[in-house]
Amino acid sequence: MKQLTTPRMDQCIGCQSCALACARLVHKRISWHTSGIRIHSSGGLSTGFVANRCMACDPPPCAAVCPTGAFSDRRGGGVIVKASLCIQCGNCVAACPVQAICRDRLGNVYVCIHCGGCVEFCPQNCLEMVELPVVAEVLP
Repeated sequence: MKQLTTPRMDQCIGCQSCALACARLVHKRISWHTSGIRIHSSGGLSTGFVANRCMACDPPPCAAVCPTGAFSDRRGGGVIVKASLCIQCGNCVAACPVQAICRDRLGNVYVCIHCGGCVEFCPQNCLEMVELPVVAEVLP
């Protein structure tokens, strides 16, 4: 199982290529509001940028509060999203401890699903997919 990380954000130029790639490849839209990763200034023009993305909580609090099962636990952390089940209640947005879930003007929710589609579009090589260690299951 892999997870998206941002180990080299000190190199980020704020171009938003990753966000647009996510919106286009994953959500079939071209808008910063429909991306699972969002880039923000960390405080000013000379202070750099931060990536707002799912931190792969295990267990994810957003899935725990979803009344319809639209958000469910992803093995290794994070969530699997079934947009067709989402009733746009916003519980997931409120429950996210790192504000990684975004809503568009219509109420649709967007979160990083750790697919890695954005990685190759970063011209500064700021993003990386890392293999999570395999945790052995204890059988009863």
